[in-house]
Amino acid sequence: MIVVDQALQSRQANGRPLKVGVVGCGFLGSALAQQIIDHMPGMELSCIATRTAQKALDVYSRSQRGESAVVVNDLSELNQRIKLSRPSVTEDPLLMSQADGIEVILDASGSLEMGALVALKCIDTNKHLVLINAELDATVGPILYHKAKQKGLIITGTDGDQPGTQLNLLRFVRTAGLKPLVAGNIKGLQDHYRTPDTQKAFAAEWGQNPWMVTSFADGTKISFEQALVANATGFRVSQRGMIGMAFKGHVDELTTRYNADELKALNGIVDYVVGPQPGPGVYVIALEENPNRQHYLKYFKMGTGPLYCFYTPYHLCHLEAPISAARAALLGDEVVSPSHGPIVDVITMAKRPLKAGEKIDAIGGFCTYGVCENADVTYRDRLVPVGLAEGCVLKHDLPMDSPLTWDDVIAGPTTILTELRREQEKHFMDSAG
Repeated sequence: MIVVDQALQSRQANGRPLKVGVVGCGFLGSALAQQIIDHMPGMELSCIATRTAQKALDVYSRSQRGESAVVVNDLSELNQRIKLSRPSVTEDPLLMSQADGIEVILDASGSLEMGALVALKCIDTNKHLVLINAELDATVGPILYHKAKQKGLIITGTDGDQPGTQLNLLRFVRTAGLKPLVAGNIKGLQDHYRTPDTQKAFAAEWGQNPWMVTSFADGTKISFEQALVANATGFRVSQRGMIGMAFKGHVDELTTRYNADELKALNGIVDYVVGPQPGPGVYVIALEENPNRQHYLKYFKMGTGPLYCFYTPYHLCHLEAPISAARAALLGDEVVSPSHGPIVDVITMAKRPLKAGEKIDAIGGFCTYGVCENADVTYRDRLVPVGLAEGCVLKHDLPMDSPLTWDDVIAGPTTILTELRREQEKHFMDSAG
């Protein structure tokens, strides 16, 4: 952050603010847009793309400066407004993605298909992309990252979301000379069988989408998040669904719940824990076996080793996501990117008994939940990634908690997303034998 704020200050002083665009104006998108407008000197929110234009207009109007934006759906007009630093709103994310002057797009849409189209357009028009869209990133992130790298562009996850917070912590631990062996996420609730009906009241209280909230509660979202960490680090899962222990003690005490020799043999895993204090946040379990270094770590109240716990007791995505845009554009720095290719997938599990002829609904719905599985197993066993499950039709009955395979379903129509997934498997999995 010290380097990022100075880089932004320099752009501000030179009259060249970093111009960015945001896709999505829901619960998260509107909050991070407000953060950019009011609290990021050196960064300019040139445009918000959303299906509900009035929400985006309201974000600008309630800013500290009371900015007045207009709805624009013509590229030449949008280009001119960006050049003049006049804020705009568009109902077409692809229009914004090809506009001149914008250097970074932040995708907070939560949409897989539109997110894929935006990502491809950003690559085509030489824009960096910050994905606050773990669903897309975990499904086809590796192939998008590969395409972006070929053009010298950055596609990255974000500071403040759990994967980015874990990667920042991992970088610190590695820089300190310890060996990270667990990258972990902290949850307060995990129940695979939650539905939009059970989460409706909570979603209404916080102004969120019940289906998105359900994906948090049923474990799908945390699976996406940990898949991103795996693809960025090369870590795997030790078992389908991760260990996911319930633990009510302090997060420091997690060092007693893992076996150092087992972790060393695995050479790094992603995991999560339900219920520890403090929370929410993330943790890293690291190894240090040198007695002299252990002596100093004990003096600084880190325990006796050989496992040590480092943690961050918060994640503030709406405040931190703009930092990721600056890291990408000004410093060439990725927060969390699938640089190791597809290491872990999120596969589809039956949330209840499914019947022949049923059509699978969307993520966070009534039919399925997602869990982590190593990508080579997904590929070998023809397991259906949860990001591709919507619209598939069951060929036969399946019991609750069964994994869905491509042999169990009639796939939905071909989309940009499914084409990217096939390209990803051909590039990474077929070539691996």
